[in-house]
Amino acid sequence: MLRIEEPFHGAVLNHRYGVQTDEGLTITVTGQAPPYGTVTINDVPATIKSGRLHCEVTVTQPEQDITASYRGSYGHQQHTVRVVWDRYSQPRYRFAIDDNIYWLRDVVCKGYQSLFDCPYFAMLRKLHKEYGTKFVLNIYYECEDGFQITEFPDRYRGEFEDNADWLVLSFHAYANMPNRPYQYASAEKLISDMNMVEEQIVRFAGERTLAPPAQIHWAMVLPEAIPALFDKGVRVLSGFFSPYPQGYDINYWLDPVRSEYLWNHEALKDFDTGIVFSRMDIVCNTTPVEQVVPTLEPLYDNPEQAEIMDMITHEQLFWPFHPANLPDHWERCETAIRWVSERGYEPAFLHEGLLGSPQ
Repeated sequence: MLRIEEPFHGAVLNHRYGVQTDEGLTITVTGQAPPYGTVTINDVPATIKSGRLHCEVTVTQPEQDITASYRGSYGHQQHTVRVVWDRYSQPRYRFAIDDNIYWLRDVVCKGYQSLFDCPYFAMLRKLHKEYGTKFVLNIYYECEDGFQITEFPDRYRGEFEDNADWLVLSFHAYANMPNRPYQYASAEKLISDMNMVEEQIVRFAGERTLAPPAQIHWAMVLPEAIPALFDKGVRVLSGFFSPYPQGYDINYWLDPVRSEYLWNHEALKDFDTGIVFSRMDIVCNTTPVEQVVPTLEPLYDNPEQAEIMDMITHEQLFWPFHPANLPDHWERCETAIRWVSERGYEPAFLHEGLLGSPQ
């Protein structure tokens, strides 16, 4: 059977995957081929040895089909994969903070003169000034004590808008509980909750501060909900695509073959929906300070995982009143940010361009 195995269908390719020039990205195509015949890949003759094909092909388009054609004793066979060329890619990182609700309540209760009088925002601004870091804060509508973001005033809207080049807000879920709120929820429920949160973000922080969500709470939504997210402007969804004995999880219900690919690579495009899936690389709140670098170094050394560092943490762990508070939470985050910054990674928003690079 004729089959292209590398590159993978939907692979997002950058300069690390081959040799890039002004004309295109030249990559090695490999796979299986039937005996007793010839194979071309995009009209380039392939080398066949022991049932394995090998060919150098140049990708010249933002999205391009790679087609293998066989003619021989087993008739005429074809196999096509499509890839994405991240032509303008450069090493970059994004930093997202999930489960945001407490700072909204804190600002309402304290009535700070400036948004940055809130210690949470003061630290975000400190990290931005020192490293240039851009932050995405993924927002809940309601807190467990009944506080809702409708109570948040619009008096800080100017400050939000003035800092929207590095600080944006995005929908995450209606509330922290129940866990996995959209794993089996209808698209209508997901979009309804999203609309409620986004309406409030625009009210108190302005249009410039609103970003399309890149990660839904628990990274699980029904497949039929994904086109609805695309219609709302979502182009990237981040998850873990983690292997467990019972199967892959935190993966937006993606099938095992693509989940396995994402567990070992940075990104993959689903052409049916238009969504690019991104694999998160580190959760700072679950990674002790001394384990931050050992977690990131293997990714840095792997060309298939080194171009984008997708980093997250969770808001609750910043607050001393929370039972799971981590006194060294900021240190964990700063250690990760400092490490990627020292290695030339630039801050980016994944929702801009192609995973943070211009198109």
